[in-house]
Amino acid sequence: MTVTPSSPADPDLVWDEDGLPRSGLYGDVYFSAEDGLSETRAVFLAGGGLPEAWAGRASFTVAELGFGTGLNIAALLDLWTRAGPPGGHLHIFSVEGHPISRDDAARALGRWPELEAVTAPLLAAWPRRARGFHRIDLPGMGVTFDLAVMEAAEALSAWSGRADLWFLDGFAPSTNPAMWRQEVLDLVAARSAPGGKVATFTVAGAVRRGLASAGFAVEKRPGFGRKRERLEARLPGDASAPGPAPTVAILGAGVAGAALARAFAALGLEPTVFDPDGPGAGASGNAAALVTPRLDAGLGVAARLYAQAFARAVDLYAAEGPAVALARGALLLEQEARDAARFARIAASDLYEPGALALQDAAATTTLLGEAAAGGVRFRDGLVIEPRALLDRWAPAVRRDAVAAVRRDEGGWTLLDADGAVIARADIVCLAAGHRAGGLWDRVVLQPVRGQVSIASDATVPLAVSWGGYAVPTLQGVLYGATFDRGRDDTAVAAVDHDRNRALLAGTLPALAARLPESGVEGRAAVRATTPDHLPIAGRPAGAPPGLFVLGGLGSRGFCTAPLMAEHVAALALDLPSPLPADLAEAIDPSRFEARAARRTSP
Repeated sequence: MTVTPSSPADPDLVWDEDGLPRSGLYGDVYFSAEDGLSETRAVFLAGGGLPEAWAGRASFTVAELGFGTGLNIAALLDLWTRAGPPGGHLHIFSVEGHPISRDDAARALGRWPELEAVTAPLLAAWPRRARGFHRIDLPGMGVTFDLAVMEAAEALSAWSGRADLWFLDGFAPSTNPAMWRQEVLDLVAARSAPGGKVATFTVAGAVRRGLASAGFAVEKRPGFGRKRERLEARLPGDASAPGPAPTVAILGAGVAGAALARAFAALGLEPTVFDPDGPGAGASGNAAALVTPRLDAGLGVAARLYAQAFARAVDLYAAEGPAVALARGALLLEQEARDAARFARIAASDLYEPGALALQDAAATTTLLGEAAAGGVRFRDGLVIEPRALLDRWAPAVRRDAVAAVRRDEGGWTLLDADGAVIARADIVCLAAGHRAGGLWDRVVLQPVRGQVSIASDATVPLAVSWGGYAVPTLQGVLYGATFDRGRDDTAVAAVDHDRNRALLAGTLPALAARLPESGVEGRAAVRATTPDHLPIAGRPAGAPPGLFVLGGLGSRGFCTAPLMAEHVAALALDLPSPLPADLAEAIDPSRFEARAARRTSP
């Protein structure tokens, strides 16, 4: 037999002589040697009452413990594409503590060529093995798929969804007892919708008693193949009847608004975007945008938030093709003596894929940049994108109405102009107007920061590079800067700020600065929105009535964070599972500042 090389996240995958994958970590098989697909269809699909259970449903959620080779999900996708309700949306949440590689998954799933129509896109979007939540795109299927790479109890504690059906498919209780303990089964019940069902292959007494203790009615059913029995279980209650699809208004056509438009559209809605100045008129309108994460050696909430957001942004921008992405790869230079150790700690963590962050010594950065430079870290997946191309794809139609106020009444939200006239009505309103969002809901905490960039035509830079400033390629030359002036919201281009940008560049990369022209430099000034703790705000503002949400405070990393933050807001607005674990969602909750102030003043 052959053995796949292992990494810290691998299950020590072993291929038996008959070509079946086995976990060396747990000493158990991934699927039946008789016919894994038939077993999946009998135990999990039929055992979960599919396809009848989702008939007439606008939304249906399946959660799984034990993603493994992806066979259960592939069988589910196959059934959904053949027998899903018209116009319905399927949400999948799966948990895997030790994910296998794409190549191993392809080898395992290749046993069933009849599933190729769904396994091909699943393998093409095969999730990263970094720790955390990962959203996987399956275009054209009406499916949202999130995979949690972590242990079961941690993943379920962090998930915001409520499942209509569970696949409990971890390794056998005798080999992997941690996944079947009472704490996990209680969380399965807590994360179930009324009437939620469980399907599993095991009839172990501890599992039967654990499900019953969690509130499920448990029944044995005839098993598959040599297994005499399997389990089905159900919580009391009935699924709620679907209501009409809500209308959505998005105020702002920068990257935040465009990302919201894409996120709602992916869930089957048709949002309307409003911006009196059109797409990219504010801070999202530069000729190029650098997409890299904020690094935090503490490896806490901020580090995990930016790692997950960066991975999601990279996947979504890559899907848009070369029309959006101008260059791939980026370099972050050390600024202080301690940076080398900080970068090494982050690169060695489990927040990024192996090889995604590569440490570079001074010799390596000098070679990359063509002039003497400090050491740093290279982002393999860093991107430079063309903002306008992206905005045009994600928000192709923008209404130029100027919304001066929003008002809630029994019928929903009304959008008003400066004279109080009605512009439009909507069930859901999302504020994505940058630092001006506070003018629409006064409890939104955002601070303006003016920034000016300089653009030198007919110039080149070998690689997108950042330090305290940055320099990136554009279609016509090099964009560099930027100034950072807190509390200012003026946008007139100033010659003195071109001088400041050149000085900032020359202080780190003097040879590049010397190659750039001193005259004829163009520029653009815009206003970023920041928050007191330098994290975005995404969710329902403090004190807001139902249906009002905000996405802002993205600072200088809007193109890194906006796509994932927008998906989180769309999930909250539609009461669907968020792609963010609970602690990250809490960290960006717009009401966090008022909550902190209340805690400080409480006795």
